[in-house]
Amino acid sequence: MKLDRLDKRILTVLQQDGRIPNADLAEKVGLSASACLRRVRALEETGVINGYVALLDQRKIGRRMDVFVEISLVGQANEVLNAFEQAVAQYPEIMECYLMAGDADYLLRLTAEDPNDFERIHRETLARLPGVSRMKSSFAIRPIVRKTAFSLDTQVRPADDSSRRTR
Repeated sequence: MKLDRLDKRILTVLQQDGRIPNADLAEKVGLSASACLRRVRALEETGVINGYVALLDQRKIGRRMDVFVEISLVGQANEVLNAFEQAVAQYPEIMECYLMAGDADYLLRLTAEDPNDFERIHRETLARLPGVSRMKSSFAIRPIVRKTAFSLDTQVRPADDSSRRTR
């Protein structure tokens, strides 16, 4: 789907506030409420918007540590890769998993309450992952930049009545 300027403005606002009422969204992007709703539904149906979530402060729910784990597997056969990927998806502490090019085959980001909790995760989760030949863990001291919104090269300004469109 090719995104036009109005689609990008809608997406920019929704990334900032996914619970904004449609009437307020329409006003911010300069559309009528019905035209705005049609566009949002089209963005949902095409998968550009693939869901809405509440973003939690991980520290306030006791997940104070971010740990990055580089994983090297015993081989690159499809069976080895598939078994690892299916297993890693089953563990709730693993927040992200990336197939990598370079020294490691995968990079995991997981969260833990503290070092003792990480030790538990290491024993009960990481050590049970199939096909692992090597693991290297790095502990983040603190996040510097953590974004959830993609830049769509658009700025949203309050729309006045003269700029309202009905597309």
